[in-house]
Amino acid sequence: MRPPVEVCVLLLSLTAPGILYAMNNIPALQEPLPIVGIGVVVLGFIFLLLLLTVPHKMAVDPLFYVFAEFSFTCMVGLMNALEQDGFISGLMAFYLKMGEPHLSAAYAVMMSYWEGLVHFVLFLTIIHRMFRGKSYRSLGLLWTGSSIAHQTVLIPGVVIGKYGSNLRPVFWRNIPFFLAPFWAASLLFSRPRVMPVITADKISAEQKKSLLSRPVDLLLSLLLLAAMALCVFRGFVVLDCPLDACFTYIYQYEPYLKDPVGFPRVMMLVYLFYALPLLTVFIYGLKTPGCSWMLDWTIFFAAAMAQAQWCHIGASLHSRTPFTYRVPADKWWPVIALNVLLAAVPALLALRCHTNPAYFLKPVPKGQANNAKKKN
Repeated sequence: MRPPVEVCVLLLSLTAPGILYAMNNIPALQEPLPIVGIGVVVLGFIFLLLLLTVPHKMAVDPLFYVFAEFSFTCMVGLMNALEQDGFISGLMAFYLKMGEPHLSAAYAVMMSYWEGLVHFVLFLTIIHRMFRGKSYRSLGLLWTGSSIAHQTVLIPGVVIGKYGSNLRPVFWRNIPFFLAPFWAASLLFSRPRVMPVITADKISAEQKKSLLSRPVDLLLSLLLLAAMALCVFRGFVVLDCPLDACFTYIYQYEPYLKDPVGFPRVMMLVYLFYALPLLTVFIYGLKTPGCSWMLDWTIFFAAAMAQAQWCHIGASLHSRTPFTYRVPADKWWPVIALNVLLAAVPALLALRCHTNPAYFLKPVPKGQANNAKKKN
């Protein structure tokens, strides 16, 4: 009797510490090109084992192989985070020296924790639902949003930051890891959404309400406006705006924004050029009935902001960040509260859209509404 597929993926992922330990103790494998070769061989071998794990007659979603391969790399990330924080040793020294030295930065450590815990649990849950015929579209969108946010900050941050002068060949393995979430997102967005069963009368009644008569949506709109203002302000800060407010903020509140690692600067620019437009269209979606795209994009965006803010908050407090760039002790509460709120607002918006989605569903034509009444 075959074990459940998610158990097989878990067991394959748990081989990561053993492989890292072996590579850390074999000098011949601790050169840039052998590291790349070993990485390709290991992932290829895992793919072959996955092919043998899945019953041959079963139709398999191609995303399964993406999620399963990424599960292994999640465990590698968790080992990195644990070693950088001193919980384990003897697994990652060779890789940091000859592979990706930027993984020792505080931002990368927090990113590794997120991958090793949040992404790993997501992958196992998705695979469990996948092989039991249950919907996993929303969970998949959570991962794609989180992973795209991670890669769009990581890759440019490494290139323009202080690690950009020491790029090793293995760094470019991030390119397929950057492209895979976009491919997965395109597949997931193109698949039909599981729509809740809501009567035409309820949809019509909800969509007749103005924004002022929906206090929750009004409050969310105001919070989204505040988030937009913060994105614009911090974008100006990292662009060296000469205003006194920007100067005061970066030196007295969030000096981490000028950390030479480059990650915080890139993140603020991503917020300015990508998060800001999405926040704007979400306000439009809260004001305009029938914007069904809100049900998907709010999930995607909430995951992206949660991942980005986890890394940003954690790195600004982490011991691996030089003391001069950490949040000052006397400004800790306002800065952390502001950053937590920036992560919480998209999550609250996504929760609102999915707990009461009637306002966002497509309006039912009058003829169909009358037919629904007659049937009832």
